[in-house]
Amino acid sequence: MVHGMVMLVFIFSTCLMLVQRVEAADPDPLVDFSANATTPVFRNLFANGDVTTGSGGIRAALDIGKFPGLTSEGLTVVQFKMVPCGENVPHTHPRATELLSLISGGPLQAGFVDTKGQAHIHILYPGDLIVFPRGLLHFELNVGTETAFYLSALNSQNPGTLDAAGAVLQLPERAAAIAFNQDIETVGAYSSNLLRS
Repeated sequence: MVHGMVMLVFIFSTCLMLVQRVEAADPDPLVDFSANATTPVFRNLFANGDVTTGSGGIRAALDIGKFPGLTSEGLTVVQFKMVPCGENVPHTHPRATELLSLISGGPLQAGFVDTKGQAHIHILYPGDLIVFPRGLLHFELNVGTETAFYLSALNSQNPGTLDAAGAVLQLPERAAAIAFNQDIETVGAYSSNLLRS
């Protein structure tokens, strides 16, 4: 009898953990189309989206704040125009898997490091796609002579982005020095340069 109760508690606990894990993703949509949206079309992302310019080129993002039509769809969309030798620094998305498609230009070197520490680095040509699994460190680098135009779709309304080097430099200098295998003075210089940029 006691053995049966222990087994029942174990099964119930396992089921409860699985249910909680499933609920960690974006919820299923409750409506076909958001009542806050006036249209399912968003025009000219590079003029009307969340546009930023950096050393890698131009990035234009789209989320529910800019495009209510995405509400409850569990999506974020980003387009890039990456200049030759430009890069999207190593980063993670803790709440989303990313699917990147190179539309034109490049080629693009892109890859990620899995939880076994194995690097998966590839050269992409127009028409190629790569998937960056949720939470894994990944990057993109234009290794060509033409501006690379690519599109990324992420399966979360709020994927989050964590810049790898920037995150490590937020740690105490000694911890960052160990992570980078550098002396504390070098890490201090990295931190100073990051604050200035």
